Amino acid sequence: MISFDQSFAALADPTRRAIVERLAEGEATVQEIARPFSISQPAISRHLKVLEDAGLIETRVEGSARPRRLKPEAMGMLWNWLGQYRALWEAQFHKLDAVLEELSNEEQPVPHDPREVHHE
Repeated sequence: MISFDQSFAALADPTRRAIVERLAEGEATVQEIARPFSISQPAISRHLKVLEDAGLIETRVEGSARPRRLKPEAMGMLWNWLGQYRALWEAQFHKLDAVLEELSNEEQPVPHDPREVHHE
């Protein structure tokens, strides 16, 4: 079971979010993950540890390699939790759109006939 607090705290860091984005493409070793970053491999390993402790990624043992990968069930739980709020906000935005549309229709000036000439 994942902890939402721990998961969101882990994802609060932009480097860890970038690592999650990379792992969304497929599993990777620490060296592969570290390649695009301008920080040390031990720093990447610390970020990976935070993500693993949060239950978002896991390590697979493959000989001497230890590729990391996302835990789909953990990411799915986060996505489902966020989805509840997305639906709520979408409903609120639809209501706001309807109110704005109604206000816009009320404020429409009556079109005048261009043939009318105004004399002062």
